[in-house]
Formats: sequence, structure tokens, C-alpha cells
Amino acid sequence: MRSTTSLAVIFVVLLSASPAIAQDSEPPLAADERATWSFVWENDYFANTDRNYTNGLRISYLSGLKQPRGVSSFIAYDLLGADEAAGVRRGFAVGHSIFTPEDTLATEPLPDQHPYAGWLYGEYSVVVQQRQRVHQITLQAGVVGPAAQGEWVQNNWHDIIGGDPVNGWDNQIRNEPGFVLSYDRQFRSVYDIGDSGFGADITPTVGVSVGNVDTRARGGFTLRIGNDLRNDYGPPRIRPALAGAGFFSPEDDFSWYLFLGANGSAVAHNIFLDGSLFRDGDPSVDKKVLVGEVQAGIAVQFRRAQIAYTFVTRTKEFEMQDGAQQFGAVSLSVKF
Repeated sequence: MRSTTSLAVIFVVLLSASPAIAQDSEPPLAADERATWSFVWENDYFANTDRNYTNGLRISYLSGLKQPRGVSSFIAYDLLGADEAAGVRRGFAVGHSIFTPEDTLATEPLPDQHPYAGWLYGEYSVVVQQRQRVHQITLQAGVVGPAAQGEWVQNNWHDIIGGDPVNGWDNQIRNEPGFVLSYDRQFRSVYDIGDSGFGADITPTVGVSVGNVDTRARGGFTLRIGNDLRNDYGPPRIRPALAGAGFFSPEDDFSWYLFLGANGSAVAHNIFLDGSLFRDGDPSVDKKVLVGEVQAGIAVQFRRAQIAYTFVTRTKEFEMQDGAQQFGAVSLSVKF
């Protein structure tokens, strides 16, 4: 973790020391009327494990740049402060996440391991895009517990791939309606190298989430090197990860980039570790308040499609956790 962070700092210093190739301003927003549809799959299968945060799925829609109406207009102009030069997008998503202990063969409660939990949710977001920044408000609402069907999803998937059955779902966190209200802001500085569209950029990100499912403050940055970096703000991920803005706006038929990112969170509440805020008796562990994450990967865009792969290392989230967690994320985004 320290060596990766040091490398990132060196990279930032090098960029800052290169004013001859830097461009401090970006062109005005290009017209983008097509929506972005994205599918994200995160799983620790990519790290050959099956524990803690073990699977996440998310399907999302984010509109093109359109004049907002109703609630979207209020959020964009009154809450997020969009001006006449800003572009506004409205999004919807549905997602599902699964959490399990390390020992999934045991049927009895495992008090020192991650509790079983499922999280099924819908999502509504408003994204305000300006020339060098994006900020957004997102509301997730759904259910934690047996109603989220974590046991059904996991054991049916294990049947398909020939994996062992997961036996301890009777010990999962109980049913509870859940919500998370989030605000995120990203800033971008792009440095072009030559006239070929090749360059590098850095995108700091800050955000906060409040809710009975997750409450935290976070901050981080992403470094990228490749072609046509103004097309997007990085690939999509599943919260509470360091993610892009949910859209890409291709300028030509092909682009690519490599990326490296790091972020940290101060966690006040995590229902998947703490149990419910409103009742006693849920399985829980002693969570860590400060959690860090490093990610690296590649994104490739061809015409109206973009595919990305991200490998993630996340520090321990609770006291008895057996080391950092690693998992992979695959995303496919298409413009319609």
C-alpha cells in the first residue's frame, strides 16, 4: 500500500512539473444526447477467495445531456448549483451485493467473521457535468436481509459453477428497509502529450454518504494514462468504491487508458458489520473506522461500447479480519 501511494505521489509531482504539456482548460461540453447503459460485476473469484464482500451486481442507466424537470431540476439547480454552461444527466440503477464469512461450510454463528448479509436496492441519481468537474447526488433505497435473496443468488450460482454449498445463511442480518443518500464531487486536470490525443490526467474525488445502511466520508484520486481521456471520468464501480461518473462520451471509434487509484474512508456506520441501528441481536463484528483501497486496471472503448477491468485491494474492515481483501470488477458500458 505504501509503495503504491508513493508511486502515485511521484506521478502527481511529475505532472505538476510539466507546464509545457499541460492544458489548464477544457473545451466546452460536447453535445451528448445518447444514454449510457452499464453492467458491473464485482467478485472475489478473481482473487481466488470467497469471503467478506464476495459479490456485487449493478445495472444502470444514465441519460444523455438533457434539460432536467421536476425533482431532477431542483436537485441540479438548487442543490448542486448547476449553471447555464453545465450539462445535467439523470440516472437509475438496480443492484445486489452479498457478504459472507470466510468459513461458508459452518452452520453455526461465527462471531469473529464477517456476518452474512444481502443488499438489494434501487438507485436514483442526478449528475451535473461542467468543464472540469462532475458532482452528483444519489439515493439508494432497498432491503437488507433474507428479503434481499442473498442465499438464493449465491447457492444457485455455486450450483452453476460446481462450487460448495454455503450453509450459514440462517445466521444473516435480519430484514430491514435501507437507504443511503450520497454526494460525490470529482475534479479533473488533463495533460495532453503531443497532438495524437495521448495524455495523462488526475481526478481527485471527495464524497459523503448518510443512511442506515452506510454512513461515511471518503476521498481519493485516480491517475490515468492513455488516449481521449476527456471521454469519461473512469469506469463505473459499485459503492462505496472509487468510481467514475457513470457515463462516457466517445469522440472517435477507439480509445484506451490504464488507471491507478487510491481512496480512504472514515466509516461511522456499516450495517453489514455493525448490524442494525434500530434493534439488537443482529450478528456484528468490531469494524475499523478507517478503511483504504487501491485499484488498478484498464479500460478500452470501441465505437459505442466500453469495457473495463479493475483489480482492487481493500484494507481490513473489521478487527478479526484475516488480512486485506482482494477482488476484481468487470464493467461493460454501451451508448444508446
